[in-house]
Amino acid sequence: MALFCFLYISPFCAFGSALFTVRIVHDVILAAVFAPLLIASFRLEDKSLPGTLTIWTAVHAITFWGWHAPALYGFAMSSDAVFWLMQITIVATAAAWWVKVIRSPAPAAATGLLATMVTMGALGALLTFANRAYYAPHWLTTRLWGLSPMEDQQIAGIVMWAPASLVYLIAALTILYRSLDSRAPA
Repeated sequence: MALFCFLYISPFCAFGSALFTVRIVHDVILAAVFAPLLIASFRLEDKSLPGTLTIWTAVHAITFWGWHAPALYGFAMSSDAVFWLMQITIVATAAAWWVKVIRSPAPAAATGLLATMVTMGALGALLTFANRAYYAPHWLTTRLWGLSPMEDQQIAGIVMWAPASLVYLIAALTILYRSLDSRAPA
């Protein structure tokens, strides 16, 4: 509940309207932290979901990339209904994906985590090395914070590329380590 309040009730959410970097941090927290906490809170890891880990990895990646395409992102930032649709679909696909990760054998779970790390990293790299600022909702808001729109986008890309990807890498390595540890003779 505290994380939900931080993401949506505190000034952090409004700050995401000003800086794309903050919006990216917000969305990464939704997918990488809030969704697994939601699963644990409601014991959703035992729920049966159609589809495979591979399918949910693709669905989650397409959802995340789609909502961060400049036109769709701009639409979400200009409409409350579309914004909430974006938030709900990011959380829902992330939660379904995490359920599949949790329920998969260690090698498959690690592969799903690493695939997600690569897709997040690729989007982050594209944002970082883009030749112009693509996110119109932030073209006029970043200067108040001492950043150009391009700098804001580049920082957002670096956040998605490195720290956000690190969450998935650590989870994959933890799962692999635990699976190897469980196979060790006593």
